[in-house]
Amino acid sequence: MSNVEYRQKWLLESIGAKKEELIRLAFLRGFTSHETVQCSQELDGLLNEYQRNVC
Repeated sequence: MSNVEYRQKWLLESIGAKKEELIRLAFLRGFTSHETVQCSQELDGLLNEYQRNVC
């Protein structure tokens, strides 16, 4: 597996885990809590990085 393929796989796994964390936080803390917004921004960063690397 090349570095690019490994990075893409890692990003997809990280995106999935961050989505789960975001959903959990939204239900526990609310959709506008600082923790939920921060997690959402982290997910956005992962998605942007994935898009830059794959597209």
